Amino acid sequence: MSHAIIGFGKIGQALAHAFARRNIEVAVASRHPPEALASLAQAIGPTIVAKSLQEAVKADMIFLAIRSESHPDLARALPSWEGKTLVDATNSQAPLEEMDGLLSSAFVARLYAGAKVVKGFNHLGATALALDPVVAGGHRVVFLSSDDAAATVPVAALAKQLGFAPVDLGRFDEGGALVHARFSVWGPLIFQDMFKKEQ
Repeated sequence: MSHAIIGFGKIGQALAHAFARRNIEVAVASRHPPEALASLAQAIGPTIVAKSLQEAVKADMIFLAIRSESHPDLARALPSWEGKTLVDATNSQAPLEEMDGLLSSAFVARLYAGAKVVKGFNHLGATALALDPVVAGGHRVVFLSSDDAAATVPVAALAKQLGFAPVDLGRFDEGGALVHARFSVWGPLIFQDMFKKEQ
């Protein structure tokens, strides 16, 4: 399975560090040309490859690390997102009325026609996300939620490969609401840095 990170700000770079730590190749792209990202990508690790947006969206699993207002433009990069798994690693503070009353990831899922959307890796700040998730006796937790239960399976498998302990919260409007920002209020699990002990 191929991977990409779209958006190369603090969160995108933190995710890239997680891939580099495990020597897993991932494409990184943004609204800037790949040449503008190449030196930073190379500094993170040899498996971090700067690509054009058009190349990055060919990946099977794509991490979205972009501003919420950029989603409509990115969604038009492909006529159909069928077969893609999108990991929404962002937190939106847009008013619910601007998202038809939906939680942000449900709104994102509507924009990217055909994609399987999973909310994940968004509750950690960039500093914590960039750190090695493996500590003595445990692994840093990442919360996952999706309205497509099967979509969380490969994301959870990747999270484990990256050294995290995935916790499935269920549907967006159920457990997933705990890691969504609503109105100007953060979900109660956002910014909580938790660890799961090894069994």
